[in-house]
This record gives sequence, C-alpha cells and structure tokens, in this order.
Amino acid sequence: MIIITTDIVLELRACLSSHRYDKVFVLTDTNTRDNCLPLLEAVLTALKAVYITIEAGDTHKDLRQVSMIWDILSKNGASRSSLLVNIGGGMVTDLGGFAGATFKRGLHNLNIPTTLMASVDAAVGGKTGINFNGLKNEIGSFYQPDDVIIDCTFLKTLDRDNLLSGYAEMIKHGLISDRKSFDDVLAFDIGQKNAVIEKLNNLVAVSVGIKERIVTEDPKEAGIRKALNFGHTIGHALESLSFSRNSPVLHGHAIAAGLVSELYLSHRTCGMPVEIVRQVTNFIKENYPAFIYRCDDYETIYRYMTHDKKNEGGHIYFTLLGNIGDIRINLEIKKELVFESLDFYRENMY
Repeated sequence: MIIITTDIVLELRACLSSHRYDKVFVLTDTNTRDNCLPLLEAVLTALKAVYITIEAGDTHKDLRQVSMIWDILSKNGASRSSLLVNIGGGMVTDLGGFAGATFKRGLHNLNIPTTLMASVDAAVGGKTGINFNGLKNEIGSFYQPDDVIIDCTFLKTLDRDNLLSGYAEMIKHGLISDRKSFDDVLAFDIGQKNAVIEKLNNLVAVSVGIKERIVTEDPKEAGIRKALNFGHTIGHALESLSFSRNSPVLHGHAIAAGLVSELYLSHRTCGMPVEIVRQVTNFIKENYPAFIYRCDDYETIYRYMTHDKKNEGGHIYFTLLGNIGDIRINLEIKKELVFESLDFYRENMY
C-alpha cells in the first residue's frame, strides 16, 4: 500500500500494528540516520528494532553493502516473518529492497523515502537493485514492499540539487501521462519548496499515482511499464560515464540530460511536437547543471547503452513519445541518430 501523509509517525505506527512481524530491522545511511531517523526512532525502538547503517552515496550501492546487511540479518535471527524498514533515498530503498528480496528468498520490506527521487520513483513500484561492474542497477529483482509511506516533510531538508534530481522523474511522469500533469510540473517553482510544501505533496501524489497505475498494469515490465524508462536509456549511460570518471552525478541530473536527448529522438522518429521539446529543454537548461561530455565520449556512452535492461539480442531499444501520453515502446534507433541526440543536448545546454 502507498500512503501519502503529513503525519509520518502516526502512519508508521498504524502500519506496524496492522502486521505481525517477529523482528524489525531498520536500514538507514549515514545521512538519514542523523537527519531523519530521530523523528521515527521512538516508534521503532519500542519494537526493539535492530539498526543497520550504510555509507551514503550511490557509489556504495554495491554487493559489499548487501553482504553486510545479510550478515547482520543472519546474526540477529531474521526470518521470512521479519520486517526491514528502509529509511532513505533511492540508494537505500534500492539496496534495502534487494537485500530484503534475497535474504531467505524474501522477508518483508517497508519503504520510507526521504528524498523526492525515492518518493516518486525508487521506493515505489517494486524494483530493487545494486550497481555492479560500474553499471547502474545491473543486479536486481522485482519485489514489492508491504507498504510505502511518503511524507514530504522530509523534503524540507533537501538541498536544491537533490530536489532537482527527483523532479526529473516527475517531469518524465508528466510527459508519459497527460497535459495537465505535465503543465503542473513545469509550472511549480522549485525554489519555493518550503513555502509551498503542501502543493509539492499534491504534485508527488499525482506523480506516484501515474507510476502506480502503470506498475499495476505491468508489474514485471513486459510491456507498458517500459514507459517509465523514457529518458533512461541515455540517462543511465551518462550516469555510468560519470561513475567511470570517479565524479558521479546525481541520478536525476543524468536523467534530465537523457530526457532532452530522448525528446529529440522522439521528435525525429515519432513526431513529438517541437514546442514540447523546447519547453522541456528550456526548463532543464534553466534549472539543471549541464552534463559535460565531448564528441570522443560518444562511443563510450553508446557502449554503456548496450547494457540497458530493455535490450534484446544485442539491439538497443528505446521508449519514445509521439506526444504527451503517446508512448512508443521497443523502438530501435540507428546509432547515427543517437549521436545526433547527444549533439542536440550539447548544442542546447552548454
């Protein structure tokens, strides 16, 4: 169940009392342990929860951290009737979800996202995963949490860069849904988040609803769920490039760059109206830092794209759009046109 609330303590207490768990474990990273856990600690400590802390940052979303979580679960007698509460951003919910999905073939998970990215994307939908061999989410599984509790109060602690990271996914959700959702997302003043947290809560509810609708229809990504990958084929490749440079960018910043390039591909191949391409490109240019790459990076970026999980038989497949809400999946695009889309990004963002 996805619960959107303004009283996280009340909802957490209700969720915990509505299930019978033999043990409760709590996963945080070093940031959420210090900044978010104190709000919830009284409820969790009353249940004699075992606390697990991992290092913050997507570079730590790896097998070593998963092994550490498994070790603590095992040594503390976790069973398939135990609960792992994941409190954090997308890195924590991805990693904790994967650890929970694989320990004893699956214990219970509850996600409490504390970033905008996790609230609208990573914590919702049942995808879990870790990075492997320098590739984003190369290892993972589909595993639904018992509950997801979203409270935008946590977002008041986010800096602008992390808020923008999650907002890229909300732009994507607007693009794959309907004109009103799209217009509402682009009309929101990101710089005024604390003053209008209630409106942001409403926007998050709409965005989560879009994703939840698609995931319910296609939980294992056999068809329409691939709509959620719009912007991600190129975005993930750029993110992997940043890892290889030892200067990782935030996930949503890479996805914002991917949206620009894949909107160009949508215009060239599916007839996406140029005014939509320009509207999103201008919004991203005004709000997001440019992702810097050169022409001689194109082959490397393309090689990273070959690892995308939508690919089959060595072919790269895209999700593109003919218009807002007009989704085209499983499109194979020529390499030369992909390189043109990388040119388009550089020409418009630098």
